[in-house]
This record gives sequence, structure tokens and C-alpha cells, in this order.
Amino acid sequence: MNKTLAAAAGLGLLCASTVALAQEAAPIVVAAEEIAPALDSGDTAWMLTSTVLVILMSIPGLALFYGGLARSKNMVSVLLQVLTVFSLITFLWVIYGFSLAFGGAGQIYGTFDYVFLKGITPDTMSSALSTIPEFVFVSFQAAFAAITVALVVGSLAERIKFSAVLVFAIIWFTFSYLPMAHMVWGGGILAEDGALDFAGGTVIHINAGIAGLVGAYVLGKRTGFGKEAFTPHNLTFTMIGACLLWVGWFGFNAGSAGAANGIAGLAFINTIVATSGGVLGWLLVESLVKGKPSLLGGASGAVAGLVGVTPAAGFVGPIGAIIIGALSGAICVWGVSGLKRMLNVDDSFDVFGIHGLAGILGAVLTGVFVFPSLGGVGVDDMTMAGQVWVQIKSVLVTMVLSGVVAFIAFMVAKATVGLRVTVDAEREGLDITSHGERAYNG
Repeated sequence: MNKTLAAAAGLGLLCASTVALAQEAAPIVVAAEEIAPALDSGDTAWMLTSTVLVILMSIPGLALFYGGLARSKNMVSVLLQVLTVFSLITFLWVIYGFSLAFGGAGQIYGTFDYVFLKGITPDTMSSALSTIPEFVFVSFQAAFAAITVALVVGSLAERIKFSAVLVFAIIWFTFSYLPMAHMVWGGGILAEDGALDFAGGTVIHINAGIAGLVGAYVLGKRTGFGKEAFTPHNLTFTMIGACLLWVGWFGFNAGSAGAANGIAGLAFINTIVATSGGVLGWLLVESLVKGKPSLLGGASGAVAGLVGVTPAAGFVGPIGAIIIGALSGAICVWGVSGLKRMLNVDDSFDVFGIHGLAGILGAVLTGVFVFPSLGGVGVDDMTMAGQVWVQIKSVLVTMVLSGVVAFIAFMVAKATVGLRVTVDAEREGLDITSHGERAYNG
């Protein structure tokens, strides 16, 4: 009997201890929606690093890439246009850009709730990425916005007024970039439709490519185009710029995961292999068509591969990324030659032929290679044909919006400050006539 009582007492103590432990552990098990956003130092460090890498893409990466493609008498003008546009857009981003792109729900725009970054403090956690401070997310997206507008400079180079670039930049940023960013990444209508754009195929590359194409038509061809040689003055700078773009693009793509996680790793390796595929695809086609590979072709192929994989980076597997990159490089050889002649346009540094064309290809192929049967991460409740159609619709929306806004922006610039420098100024070079400087002295 005593043994029975002792056993019962022991069992009772065991049960009591178990209940007590369970009560202590209970607060750990809570619903996901009850967990307050908490700072993750690893995610924050990665996003800070990614932001710096994206800035590196613009200054000095894009500036050197474009500067090397220009004639020596226009080097300063190209560098200054990229630098000033980058600075202008980051300024506008803080004033109202972030708010209209990410400041609340809306079909086309956000709200004015965060103008001048109102209400954001060092302790405010990002509403989009819950493990990093809001200021970090604002900075990361500012770098995206700035490089997008700076890309358009490549279509307008060597004949546009500096003031016209700035007028265009303000209008196009406000009425094309911001709604695209919101519609795709800020919870707007394209996001609701299921459009996939991991790091900016539509928002950045197609958007900028179409704007550049419209600008090239509105401006007209450079004086002497088709009659004189318009060769790059420094391919070494162009190569350095392309390599800086590639390095910075790891922040562009892998940073778009928003955290230091497996998706960032997937985007990272895809950025390596797709770019390599772009180089090889371009050089192969160039060798077959022209009889020899070129450094300019290799650098351009790298950019084409980077552009092509941008919308797909976190959605497709490495094999899909290689295919997208190689096809982007191969088709853009035609984009800067045959297509350019068909369009009869002087797109100075082939912004549409590379960024526009590879962006369209990558956006559409994202809808193919996202599926697990082809190595992708998959999508819910969508067939491949259905997803491809969603991708095509997002491309068409981007093209129409960007084209219309760009045309209006250039017309406003023409009516207010004028678009082109004089023929004499263009022949002498924009470095001296617009800025009173030379890139090279002696």
C-alpha cells in the first residue's frame, strides 16, 4: 500500500512538473501574426551591403560603361549626366518617391503617408521586409530607382541638353517608374495579377529601354550618324564598367531576396551563371556572323545576361538561368544590329537593344522556368501557359506606360528648355560646349 501511495505521489509530482514546464514553454508557441517584427543583424548587414553594391553599379559602373562607349569629346557629359541623374532621383525618392511606390495599398500608386520619410525612425522596422530597419529598405530601393533613370541616358547621349535630361528625369520618374514599382512590388495591380519580377525586368530594364527608344526617336539621330564613324573611344573603360556592373548586380539580384537566406543564394548563383551564358551566347553568335569575337561584344553580352536573368533570379534554377542568359546574349546581337536598322533609330548606346530586348525575353521566360519541372521554385494555382500570359501582360503594360510618359516628358522638355544642343556644339563636343571641361588634357 505504501509502495502504491509512493508511486502515485511520484506520478503526481511528474505530472505537476510537466505542466509547469509546459506553462513556461507556452509563450514560445504563438501565432505567426502575433510575432512583432524583430531586427535580424544578418539580414540587415546583407541588405546594407547589397545597397552599396547597387550604388556601385551606377557610380562608377554605368558611368564608365557609357563613358567608354562615347566619343572622347563627350566623356565628361556622359559621366556628369549619370552622376547628376543618380543624385536627383535619390533626392526625389526621399521627398515623395518612396511614399508613392511603397506607402500603402493602391492599384497604381501608394499614398503620401511617407512624404519626406515622415514617421520613419531608426527604430522603425520595414513593413515590406520585417527583419531590417525601414531606412535600409528605403536606401536599397532608392538605388534601384536612381539607376533606372540613369540607364535612359545611354540612348540620348552626345546630343541632348543637360537641362533637358533633368526635366525628363523628374517627369518620367514620377509618372512611369513610381507607378511601375508600386504595381509590381508595392502590392499594386500587376502584383495582384500574379506577375513575377524578382529584381526589375519590367520595373527597370523594359521601362528604361522603352523610354530610351522613345527619346532616341524624339531627339533624332546624332549629326553625321551613318556617315561618320561613331566608335567607342575607350573600350577599357567600357570593360571596367561592365565588370563593375556584374559585381554590383549581386546586390541587385541577391539583395532582392530581402534577407540572407536560400533565395538570396539562388539569385546569387543565377547571377553568375546567367551572365557567363550571356557572354558566351553573344560571342558565339558574333563569331558566326562577323567572323571574330570582340571585347565590346563580350561586355555587352555580360550586360544582356544580367538583364535577362533579373526578373527570374530568385524564381528559376541555375540551368534555367543559364538558358535565359545565353539566349539574351545571342538575341541582343541582333538587337543592336538588325533590329536597330529595322527601327531606323540612333539609340546611342543600345539601351533598348540590350536592356529592353533582354528584359522582355527574361520576363517572358520567367513564366516558363519558374515551374519545378524545369528547376524553378513554382507558383500556386497557375499553369505555364497562364503564367506566361501574365508575364506578357506585364510587359505590355510597361511598354505602353513608359512609352507614353517618356514621349510627354520629352515634349515638355522641348517646350521648356529645348532638347538638343546646336549642330556646332554637337560637332565640337558636349564636354566643352555644355560643361567647359575636357576629359583628357594634353
